[in-house]
Amino acid sequence: MGKLYCVIPCYNEQEVLPETSSRIREKIEELISKGKISPESRVVFVNDGSKDETWNIISALHEENPVFQGINLSKNMGHQNALLAGLMTVKDYCDACISMDADLQDDINAIEQMIDKFNDGFDVVYGVRSKRATDTFFKRVTAESFYKLMEGLGAKTVYNHADYRLMSKRALMALSEFGEVNLFLRGIVPMVGFKSDIVYYERAERFAGESKYPLKKMISFAVQGITSLSTKPIKMITGLGVLIFFVSILVFIYSLARYFTGHTVAGWTTTVLSVWAIGGLIMISLGVIGEYIGKIYLETKNRPRYIIESYLGDEEENRGDL
Repeated sequence: MGKLYCVIPCYNEQEVLPETSSRIREKIEELISKGKISPESRVVFVNDGSKDETWNIISALHEENPVFQGINLSKNMGHQNALLAGLMTVKDYCDACISMDADLQDDINAIEQMIDKFNDGFDVVYGVRSKRATDTFFKRVTAESFYKLMEGLGAKTVYNHADYRLMSKRALMALSEFGEVNLFLRGIVPMVGFKSDIVYYERAERFAGESKYPLKKMISFAVQGITSLSTKPIKMITGLGVLIFFVSILVFIYSLARYFTGHTVAGWTTTVLSVWAIGGLIMISLGVIGEYIGKIYLETKNRPRYIIESYLGDEEENRGDL
C-alpha cells in the first residue's frame, strides 16, 4: 500500500477549487478505505501566481484537512513549470504521483485504474482520452491536428494525452535529471523510459471558469513542443533550400534556351512572383531558426524554472528556488 500524491497546478481557479477539492478528497478516502493507497497520501495544489482567491482557498483547505497541501509560486511561471514544481517537491515523499488539471475535466475515477497499473509494475501510466465527444468541431480538429503535427515533425508524444498521468518515484527521480528550461512535459516524460501503460477515460466539460488554453496559447504550446523536442523543422528548411536551388538551375537553363532561340519575353510578373516567394521562404526560415536560437539563449542562462514562495505541508516549511 503505497503513498500517493496528487499534484494539481492552479491558475485563477477560485470558481472550481471547492468542488475539485471535495471530489478528489472523496476519491482519496475511498482508495484508502479499499487499502489501495496509504492513509498518508496527499493532494498538493500548486498556485501558479493566481490573481484571484486561489491561494487563500488552498490555505483554508489545508487548515481544514491535512490531506490538502499547497505550493505557492513567487509569480506566474506557466502551467508546465508549475506542474514540474509540484512533481519535484513531492518526489521525495511519495511512492507514486498523479498529475491532473484543476478543472475537473480529467476523470478522477481513472485514478484507481492507474494505481492498479502501478501495482502491476508500471512506472508511468498515461491517461488518454477515449473520444472527444464534449469538444466543439473546431476544438476537435485543432487538437487532433496538433498531435499529428507533433508526430510528423519528430516530437514524440502519446496521442490524445495531456498531463493526466501517474509516475512512480523512480520515474520522478529520472525526470529530475532533465534540465531543460523550455519545458514540454508531454514529450519529455516518454523519454524517461521505464515500463509504461495507458488508461482510457472520457474527458468531461470544464466544471466552471474559463479555459486556460485559447487558440493563441495552443499554437504557442505547439511551437514550444516542436522546437523543444525536434530539429526536424531545420532539416526541412535545408531540404527546401536544396530543392529551390535545383529549381533555379532548371529555370536558368530554360531562360538560356529561350534566349538563344530568340523567344525572350519580358517576364515582369514571373520575376515579381519569384522574388516574393523566395523572400517569404527566407523570412519563414529565419523565423524557425530564430526560435531555436532563442531557446539556446534561454538554456544557456540556466535560470530557475520556478521559485517557491511558500509551502503548506506536513512539515510547514518554506522552500527556496529549485
